[in-house]
Amino acid sequence: MRKVRWLILSAVSVAAGAVQAQGSQGSVPAASSTSATPVLRTSPGLRMHRLPDDSIPAFMEADSIDGDPDSDLTLTGNAQVRRIDSVIKGDRINYRKDTGEVDVQGSARMMRDGTLVIGPSAKFNVDKSSGEIEKPNFWMGANGGFAVADHADIFSRSQMRLQTVTYSGCACETPSWYIKAKTVDIDFDENEGVARSGVLYFKDVPILASPYMTFPVKKERKSGFLMPTYGTTSQGGLDFSIPYYLNLAPNYDLTVQPRYFSKRGVQLGGEFRYLGPGYTGTVVGTYLPNDKLTDSDRWMYLWRHQQTFSHGFYADWDVAKVSDDNYFRDISQLGLNQASTTYLPQRGRVGWASDYWSTYVQVYKYQTLQDPDAPLVPPYDKVPELYLRGARYDWGGFDVDWTSTAVRFSIPNVGGVRQGPQGDRLQTYPTVSYPIVKPGWFIVPKVGVNYTQYQTSWYGKDWLRLNSGTADAGTSFGYPRSQSRTVPIMSVDSGLVFERDTSLFGKASIQTLEPRLYYLYVPYRDQSKIPVYDTSLADFSFSQAFEENIYSGGWDRIANANQLTAALTTRWLDANTGFERMSLAVAQRLYFADQKVTLPGEIPRENVRSDFLVGASAALTDTLSTDVAAQYNPYDNNWSRGLISARWTPQRLTTVAVSYRYQRDPQPGVQYQAQGQNQVSLAVQWPFSKRWYGVGRVDYSLRSGPSSTLADTTDSPRVTQAIAGLEYKGDCCWVGRVVYQRYAVSATDANSALFFQLELTGLGSLGTDPMNLLNRSIPGYSRVTPPVPTGTTFERYE
Repeated sequence: MRKVRWLILSAVSVAAGAVQAQGSQGSVPAASSTSATPVLRTSPGLRMHRLPDDSIPAFMEADSIDGDPDSDLTLTGNAQVRRIDSVIKGDRINYRKDTGEVDVQGSARMMRDGTLVIGPSAKFNVDKSSGEIEKPNFWMGANGGFAVADHADIFSRSQMRLQTVTYSGCACETPSWYIKAKTVDIDFDENEGVARSGVLYFKDVPILASPYMTFPVKKERKSGFLMPTYGTTSQGGLDFSIPYYLNLAPNYDLTVQPRYFSKRGVQLGGEFRYLGPGYTGTVVGTYLPNDKLTDSDRWMYLWRHQQTFSHGFYADWDVAKVSDDNYFRDISQLGLNQASTTYLPQRGRVGWASDYWSTYVQVYKYQTLQDPDAPLVPPYDKVPELYLRGARYDWGGFDVDWTSTAVRFSIPNVGGVRQGPQGDRLQTYPTVSYPIVKPGWFIVPKVGVNYTQYQTSWYGKDWLRLNSGTADAGTSFGYPRSQSRTVPIMSVDSGLVFERDTSLFGKASIQTLEPRLYYLYVPYRDQSKIPVYDTSLADFSFSQAFEENIYSGGWDRIANANQLTAALTTRWLDANTGFERMSLAVAQRLYFADQKVTLPGEIPRENVRSDFLVGASAALTDTLSTDVAAQYNPYDNNWSRGLISARWTPQRLTTVAVSYRYQRDPQPGVQYQAQGQNQVSLAVQWPFSKRWYGVGRVDYSLRSGPSSTLADTTDSPRVTQAIAGLEYKGDCCWVGRVVYQRYAVSATDANSALFFQLELTGLGSLGTDPMNLLNRSIPGYSRVTPPVPTGTTFERYE
């Protein structure tokens, strides 16, 4: 039988009249020979071009079409009616134009916006967008789930009701989980499904029941209860919470999280996120009234905000505060080790930036969370700090930079005891350099002058230890209230790059040889009576070896220098891809003058050579890589620092990473330096079978002396962090996890936590999500179930 096709255009004359009127107005000019050549543009994906409902053409096809297009039409045999926004198919379709009724008999199929409905028969009113379907099967939305019902009533283009429903977001033939309900109301515009008398089944076993359940029908945000989280910790006991999500608007939302600790009580928390034209931010807060273990109220808040204005102006702030020093040691988010938090920022800033100039004024304060067994000296607050910088590059071949700061430093008292002097610091540092960069070599001479002015309140104490052993011991006699310092700084940085063709591991490669020399001269200025606000001795490293100062932070000390840093780097690059297969580097600094500028308590250097810096990295194979970094003291034949690490990833979901870190303790009395470390770490993700996977990490400290860092809080060797877990990948749409973690929360205490999670693809997760913990702790960790790709409205287009 010959196919019959009809094309029916609604409101054709109206559309034609509109086109004719537009042409008569001359608003669409004809193409001319002087028009620009059309250029193709990329599109982010398929898009639906909407038309007014009364002007959408309908295309009909069937083996035979009978009737009058102006009254009744009957399509028989492979019948279908198509519009740009929907498709209706069936063995027989009867359409009455006067009432808009469509009656589909036999193999009814209706598709719209990625939603497909099939059933033995269907009745639909195209004018009212309403109807009913018997025994329907639903595939809901581009990324929605699958549902089977006894009957469906369609109320509008977006609303329907299903009777006696089984729903699942699992795409497998035999879903591992599903929801059964007496009725389900669906609203596609509101992205909401409401199930009444619903029961959640997993492996045909009911695990959750509710008289009223809501769920999204598309992968978009919606208000409602999130999956409950639960676990147990030694500090809080059983930990259970039921978050409620409020989708307040497209650009802001709120999550309210009541949380129960069996040892402490009930905590109420919330997170508010917002986004607008030129601004974004997050507000987080918690409150635990009358903690049963401490008999006190415990709370925390955090507010981060970023704002941009016109003409280059901006503002931002980051404010956080907790009720007491032990808050994060006692109450941490499950799976997150926040116990090592020692400083909470309270910062606000307003600034402006242009092509060559930038400036800001800020207030930067801290809350220091003290550990009685490892007390800390709190850092100075900046109340306020003014910053100004101007920079111009390639200005007639010169690079010009001018940075200035003005800061008022204030340090809080601890237990009523003053911790240091306070005062003002004005610093300005203009520099000029002339980079000469040519193929294969470069040389960059640079000169600058650093000027600093201080106004200091010493409060009568010998903070810099200048009067020790004298009659003025313990006093600030001889300390000037006002003083200044002017230091010229001159340097020359130069290097060469050689290349040759070679081979590595049997593969064609390019080897480079890159010698580099950096000369620095800074004349001596007496700085022994200058206060130390935010300056510490920097760690010697490859990057620091080419810096102008051995001190980091502020400019309270500028070391005298007459020195040359020599470095040599060689790399092996894949000749075809440019991938760096191996690199070796070595550096050392030669001193032509003794160190005269020191921090209080620092022992000045007397050697004429620095430690050796050695670094190496190699991708030995496509699955095995190693890194080595070391700092060696040739005078006492000791290692000052070392890192050896290796990572093997033979296949997806399989990785082994091992590392050893060593750092010698800092000089006594020198504040703000990183503490010593001597630690071995092993992290693993390993498949035991096609379904069972193990994850784990162990950090073992080899130290035998005290430390004030939580990463190494021990007087004797011990495990400072341990993670062990099992993951089971189900046959379809589910993963089970159990993870145990133990970590140090202070110099003498530790916390243990146990997490359980059942991940149901298409629905969510029951239990506590340990993904943040695993991603952060296990290098190269991969999820057992990769993320489901985002679908489109054309997902089931026919």
